[in-house]
Amino acid sequence: MEPSSTTSTPADAGPGVDWPRINSLVVGQAAVQAGSFALLIAMSWTAIQLGGHGAVTFVILASTLPRALMLLFGGALTDALGPRVLLLRATSTRIAVLAAGAVVTATTDALWPLIAIAVVEGSLLGLTGPASGVLLTRLAPDEHLGRANSLFSMVLRLAPIAGTPLGAWLVTVGGLSGVMVLAAVGCAVWLVCAAHVTHRMARPERRASGPSVLRRSGDGFRLLAAHPRLLWMFVACFCLDLAFAWPAEVALPLQASGKGWGVGAVALVLAAFSAGALASAAAGAALAHRIPVFLKLVVTGTGLAAGMAAMALMPSPGTLAGVACAVGVFSGLNGPALVTAYQQAVPEGRMGAAMSVLSLATIGAAPLSLALFSAVSLYLGVTGTWLLCAAIAFLSPLAAAMALRTPPGKTAEPRTEARPVPDTTTTPV
Repeated sequence: MEPSSTTSTPADAGPGVDWPRINSLVVGQAAVQAGSFALLIAMSWTAIQLGGHGAVTFVILASTLPRALMLLFGGALTDALGPRVLLLRATSTRIAVLAAGAVVTATTDALWPLIAIAVVEGSLLGLTGPASGVLLTRLAPDEHLGRANSLFSMVLRLAPIAGTPLGAWLVTVGGLSGVMVLAAVGCAVWLVCAAHVTHRMARPERRASGPSVLRRSGDGFRLLAAHPRLLWMFVACFCLDLAFAWPAEVALPLQASGKGWGVGAVALVLAAFSAGALASAAAGAALAHRIPVFLKLVVTGTGLAAGMAAMALMPSPGTLAGVACAVGVFSGLNGPALVTAYQQAVPEGRMGAAMSVLSLATIGAAPLSLALFSAVSLYLGVTGTWLLCAAIAFLSPLAAAMALRTPPGKTAEPRTEARPVPDTTTTPV
């Protein structure tokens, strides 16, 4: 790979930030994520048409369960093989599967192709999730990793906004096969970008002997047990994921319905939150390296939790949307900062395993939140349960503060390589 001096970087970025490859990563992920969200809504709608709510449940489980399982193996394989091998092979396979699926779904109206495609898609996404997660740590040094994560978080927030309505429109106009073609095109764009991003990234040195991939699938959990700072950052991330899902997906519609505001109020609140989050994420992409860590992790986390509590008590859609916008501003700064701090606490050569556990927690937090707080709401009511979620969100800045107070030891040693070089033998973190 070319020396850092040959890359075009902002004047204040300092050496080692490979912005051309980061931009390529962002473009590729924007394409593939938008296609994935379009496919998700299209498959759900088609499943409902074929077999009702039971069918869509089968399709969702067929995707999420293999994805959760394969995340653990994906982390171990990323550390053993490097991200390039997994990303290029798995993405090529996804293109082939989606192309075949487009042909099959165009010629049959059965449910089984959807379930089969969901299983394969979920498995491949689980395998490549940790590999995608380690790329930013290889392209930016610690002092600018926050900016890169803020830029990446904008893509994750924009993808469902662009992909979901596009998929809903295409499935009604051209059917599921057309959406699968769109998703395959998104994967093809990501394949080209991934090839550029990972070009000349060295594969880790093969070990003559060592634990099997099956045993290494638990490495992420062993990392949390062995490194207190990493564990506290994991707790901070998980608490927010757990606290957010039920208020956004259940409590907000129930509150709007109960107070007679209508579905438009739900759309207004979610749009206000997204606008605030996008604005602060954009600011973070430019200025995150200048904002103190304590402010990004603890102060914004506290404001976010307080804002969640205030949302449960707002008397009108307008005031609720205003507070939601403020919560989005805090979230757009806090979320990328949490991920950055977590990545910086990972020991050398273990980023794949660490990111697999974080991704698994993110995926598992939403259904756990929906099931847990839906049951609790039968006793506390919507407002009481929403306030309970806000109290759990307050645990995130507390855990982040504990992480900052924990001696870093070997888990937070600065990376000496901002980008990989051909003779790298371990994954730089």
